[in-house]
Amino acid sequence: MAQKQIVPKLSFISDYLKLAKLEHFLIPEYQRAYSWTTERCSELWQNIESFIAEINDAEESIEVTPDPYFFGTIIIDCENLDTENSLSLIDGQQRTTTFLLLLKALLVKINEVLPNINDSDSESLKDGLIGKRNNILEILYKADDESRSEILKDFSKVKGTKLLINKSINEKFRKEVATILEGETFSDIENQVYNINKQESRRKQGDNKFTNYFRNFNFFYSERLQNFNPSQINQFAKIFLKKCQVIEIRSWQTNQAITMFNSLNSKGMPLTTADIIAAKLYANNPSDNDKENFGTQWEELVKKTNELGNKNIVNLDAVLQQFMYTHRALEGEFKTSMIGLKEYYEDSKNNLLSNPQALCEKLTKIAECWENIADYPIVKLLLRFNENAKLYLASYLYRFDNKNITQDIVVEISEYLLKLFAILELVDKGYSSSEFKTFLFKENIRLVDGSIPITEIKSDFDNHIAAKWGNIESEIADNIKEYDKNLLVYLNDYLYAKENGQPIDFDKVTIEHIMAQSGKDKATIRQAAGMSENEFDEYVNKIGNKILLEEKINKSIGNEWFETKITTNANILGYKDSKYAIAQSLTSYPKTQWEKSDIETATQKAADRICNFIFGRK
Repeated sequence: MAQKQIVPKLSFISDYLKLAKLEHFLIPEYQRAYSWTTERCSELWQNIESFIAEINDAEESIEVTPDPYFFGTIIIDCENLDTENSLSLIDGQQRTTTFLLLLKALLVKINEVLPNINDSDSESLKDGLIGKRNNILEILYKADDESRSEILKDFSKVKGTKLLINKSINEKFRKEVATILEGETFSDIENQVYNINKQESRRKQGDNKFTNYFRNFNFFYSERLQNFNPSQINQFAKIFLKKCQVIEIRSWQTNQAITMFNSLNSKGMPLTTADIIAAKLYANNPSDNDKENFGTQWEELVKKTNELGNKNIVNLDAVLQQFMYTHRALEGEFKTSMIGLKEYYEDSKNNLLSNPQALCEKLTKIAECWENIADYPIVKLLLRFNENAKLYLASYLYRFDNKNITQDIVVEISEYLLKLFAILELVDKGYSSSEFKTFLFKENIRLVDGSIPITEIKSDFDNHIAAKWGNIESEIADNIKEYDKNLLVYLNDYLYAKENGQPIDFDKVTIEHIMAQSGKDKATIRQAAGMSENEFDEYVNKIGNKILLEEKINKSIGNEWFETKITTNANILGYKDSKYAIAQSLTSYPKTQWEKSDIETATQKAADRICNFIFGRK
């Protein structure tokens, strides 16, 4: 069958919202909850009112009537239109839902004012309002002439009309739009909608006891239309229905529609792979009870990963990726080629989606592991070096029950990963080279295997490092001596603290230059050190001239002389106040000046310390 083409169409609101008898809008499982607030509704209302004012001004001054007001693009997935009569809203669910709430508010208000228009001079106004009412009834309830007459006699006839079906697993109040649309009067609707106070035993005040749906409907009805006279209501309805437009883009392939959305969507949040996978998992639950249980389970996972994401640890997509690498390793799959999450979960290993709660438990295990270890200093240090380290750390720790993971276990494997990523920082090779990525992918099969002891894993790393770089150890040492970046400074401080049995952390820490690299005394400091300008610029950035120091202390001492930084004067913050081991050790330094020779000595010590760590020497 020939593939249908993408069909963009410029439509008035009345045409966009008017569906065929059996058709309905669908909010897919992966969409987010309805989040428009009354502030957003107020903005929409003001835009329409401003547009009406432009039209009125143009008519009074005999100017050209403004072009229709544009409400943006709506992207619709029609893949299931022929089989399920559904128009899936990929982009536009928030606006479409709000349009329907606004139309319902207009309908209720029109029904209220119509009986009070008796003056024969207002016959045209009455006819206009009846026309708008009929148009809205046709949109909201698929009402033709015959059914409209029945609805006007008995409004309960509208019950069961399928206009907007919400399947989002993120939406707690999926039936709220239907409840609002099925109410005849405002009081009917207010009595029937979800009341959070009554249903959830929460103490909320005023309007906050209701959902966004009712609050927005109430905003249109009570705060805006309540102050309109019949003529204003008629004009507003006319302009909104017949002068405001959207561009409908209809696609007959879900993936294509989502791709378009992520490309065109510049204001909202793009759909993530996790959104799509969540929808598939939700749909694969065999019963409504299973769906509800999964929804609760997934909601908790999302909460955990959102909190971890706020700390720059992992988000939900990262957890999905880490499980993918772990699962590939568990199945003995050794491929360095990249594979997308969607491709892996939906195509390559779609059997994973057949047991939603089991997969969710496995993903939750990874998230909870990160919750437990995220604050370990070694983890903070490792993740500074390379984000890819997360994949292999997660794979190794997956072999344990989370409650059995201790800091010692994490340190043991993390330090070996750190050796490899420290080398990556020092050699002219990229992560994707065989020395790094290929080795780690292959080793990942052993990392996840709980039958392989850590001693063998450590031997694998040591043997690999010795084979690849053992013959150029002196070159590695020279590279450390010439190193002028900051990453290895963290490693040097970590190793020094460990040598001296002192704790270390990496919160609110900065890089301190022992010999100040800038400031008003820079030239004097350079001359006192007996260095040329070029020599000074080289030495001041060597690893031997850099240490870790708390932000507060670093800010306090600024670009002071070394003698001031190591002072024991209780009234001056300095190295004595630091928790970092190297800074503390400098307070008993045998000299009060920090010179070129001191930087050379400290740099040599750092090179020896890091090389000993990398190559496994004590």
